[in-house]
Amino acid sequence: MKTHVKALVVGGGAVGASIAYHLARAGWADVMLLERDELTSGSTWHAAGLLPLFNMGYATTHIHDYSVKFYKTLEEETGLNAGFSVVGNLRMAQSPERMDEFQLYASTADTVGIPYEFLTPEQIKERWPLVRTDDLEGALFHPTDGYINPADVTMAMAKGARQRGVIIERKWQVDGYRWTGSEWIVTATKMGEKGGNLVATEEQIEIHAEHVVTATGNHSQRTAQLLGIKIPAIPVEHQFIVTEPDPALVEYRKSHGEHPVLRDADAKWYVREERGGWILGPYERNAPARFEYGVPDSFRADLFPLDLERIEEEYMSMIHRIPSSEEVGLKDDYNGPICYTPDGNPLVGPAPGLRNMWLAEGFSFGITAAGGTGYYLAQMMVEGEAEIDMASLDPKRYGDWMTTEYAARKNEEAYEHVYILHHPDEEREACRPLRTAPAYDRQKALGAQFGQVNGWERPNYYGPVDAPDNFDYEARSFRRGGWWQYAEAEAKAIRESAGIIDATAFAKHVVKGPGAAGFLDWFTTNKLPKVGRINLTYALTETGTTRTEYTIIREEEDRFVLISAGGLHAYDRDYLLKAVEDKEPEFGRIEVEDWTTRFGVFALAGPKSRAILAEVIRDAEPETALSNKRFPWLSARKIELGMCPIVAVRVAYTGELGWELHHPIEMQNYLWDLLMKAGTAHGLKPVGARAQNWLRQEKSYRAFGTELGRDATPLEAGLDRFVDLSKDFHGKAAMQAKGIRSLCVTLLIDGPEDADPWGREALYAGDEKVGRLTSGGYSVAFGKSIGMGYVRPDLAKPGQKLKVKMQGRLWDAEVVEDSPHDPQNARIRLDG
Repeated sequence: MKTHVKALVVGGGAVGASIAYHLARAGWADVMLLERDELTSGSTWHAAGLLPLFNMGYATTHIHDYSVKFYKTLEEETGLNAGFSVVGNLRMAQSPERMDEFQLYASTADTVGIPYEFLTPEQIKERWPLVRTDDLEGALFHPTDGYINPADVTMAMAKGARQRGVIIERKWQVDGYRWTGSEWIVTATKMGEKGGNLVATEEQIEIHAEHVVTATGNHSQRTAQLLGIKIPAIPVEHQFIVTEPDPALVEYRKSHGEHPVLRDADAKWYVREERGGWILGPYERNAPARFEYGVPDSFRADLFPLDLERIEEEYMSMIHRIPSSEEVGLKDDYNGPICYTPDGNPLVGPAPGLRNMWLAEGFSFGITAAGGTGYYLAQMMVEGEAEIDMASLDPKRYGDWMTTEYAARKNEEAYEHVYILHHPDEEREACRPLRTAPAYDRQKALGAQFGQVNGWERPNYYGPVDAPDNFDYEARSFRRGGWWQYAEAEAKAIRESAGIIDATAFAKHVVKGPGAAGFLDWFTTNKLPKVGRINLTYALTETGTTRTEYTIIREEEDRFVLISAGGLHAYDRDYLLKAVEDKEPEFGRIEVEDWTTRFGVFALAGPKSRAILAEVIRDAEPETALSNKRFPWLSARKIELGMCPIVAVRVAYTGELGWELHHPIEMQNYLWDLLMKAGTAHGLKPVGARAQNWLRQEKSYRAFGTELGRDATPLEAGLDRFVDLSKDFHGKAAMQAKGIRSLCVTLLIDGPEDADPWGREALYAGDEKVGRLTSGGYSVAFGKSIGMGYVRPDLAKPGQKLKVKMQGRLWDAEVVEDSPHDPQNARIRLDG
């Protein structure tokens, strides 16, 4: 058995086989895959094999699309039939709101190039007469997908991998990982069988690997323990049943092709044909998480006892939708573990805190995602980055605050929500509130409706003070929901008077020491600020795309505060710490301190924000303390507001006169009360994240995770002024080599009266798709919809007429100059 390899893949399900295949196809020799049992013996063997293209995430949609196309090529390459039945996928809707969801998805599908067709109930009945349609609004049909045999496609990928030189070893269990500083030493034990159980033998081996990928599926908790990290991938029970042949279906098939996969989203199930009968797969309530602390050694290709009572409602709804199934008996039943994560998306990318360790865990739709995951993860490993932004799937989107209990309960919720309406303004309730800043109760008493960002509770908007507990749920919509009027009022308050926004969730790191300045000058694209000043800057990937956005405050010559997105705290911290470790020998001692939970942040903004602060500031010359002369734009100062010490930063993400007020977290309630009292006479209004998102688009401020990501450079994002090409910085040459493939623009949109874009829509010039929105919302300054996105460079000029796909129609849009509201920044620089 080989003991030295370039890459070791641990796990022989569909995902592991795909990763091994694609690493070899990308040119890596010496790839080995280890499987503790037999290939496909995890969740792969009992998966239903569906290939749904429907997904709201841009990266995940690309992954699924690649898989469907790739699987169709495997037989020609390997000679093995992967069992792909391209029967299409009919996703039915019982309500207008569900059709709105399908329309939003369809525009996302347009950005990737996935074909689809909308059908009326009459058209459904004409094509598939066994389906009851009298209570349907319509359906979305995908003609290019269907279902596949999970074992066959895995074996085909495994054969393709072997043909490309991959070594696949079965019955080897990994028992330990050790990093030497240059390679991993992986300890594996040969497994034998005794009484039907897997048992460890005395035979052990050490494998030296430059890179390791874990694709351990249901065993991810054991993997986490061996690596000393947290992986929030825990299985949830999933049941499906197989019926005896349905005589009506058998008769139908005598003159028709195979039925498409049926999905009644409002009834929470999928159904497909199986040997003249039906497979029903429900996503019911109360499906329990299993194996929270690891899979028992006795559990191999096993199943759990069936709980038919739990899926009775879904079973009866299948009979309602396919009346001929009522007299058909049950033939087989399955209840097996399928891994989930708290948001339902897999964990794909570098492991937190570890070098050359890659995770591919938590796949609830593992067959659908396997092909694309292998392709894009291989790009990350071989080329340094994938061609699409994979940040939404990064394992570090969950920090060390995440616990087993949290993961288990959120995973159960994610399972239950597979067919719950996926509102863009959705906020799920399980395990909340968990991380709360001190002012949470005060904000809640003012009507705050909260969202969750990296576990933190953050106000999205402020609804009625006496709102019922289910107010936010009822306010959600694919159009302008019940929350819209409150966000509009908050946005107007900041433009006309003042608003206060809780930004406590910001990630905050102090970087200091003799090597700090040299390191940060290399690590980021912009000039470093002078002492007492700030700047906006970017850290790049090694391929020259945007990895992180920072606001840097320079407090001393060798002391800096780095502020970045709150939702990506662990993601940013991991990248920063690894870069410091690499470069400290070159630049000298560098210390990094995480101050995220030590300091809260309030953003006070609006034309009256200076007047509010003037009432509470303690200064020898309070009348000039906040003037442009003493406190200019883009500067930072230590001030005192009442009894609270503040690091105040003259900047506002909303594009108005304003300050960020960084304060000791234990004084937050005092400061909140002080500012709210002082602001009463000036019309101060608490403001949530949704209004802020609208306002920043009026200023063309790019946001990380939307306009900014690992698939575009800062130059493509239109951020040339924050890139100092006169200096050397990490990723500079790669950034320049990429050129300008597309450009970020701001658009004003003449959209429908009852809806705004969400930032997932396709952009057209005539009938040609030319780009996509990355953000969307409403502009109180212009009284119409607004959006930001990427288009071909030749179309990025102000005045360019485009179209935005919304609700199945194309709406007029116009590219405008950056910062269409107050382009000269006169309001930000307002003196007083």
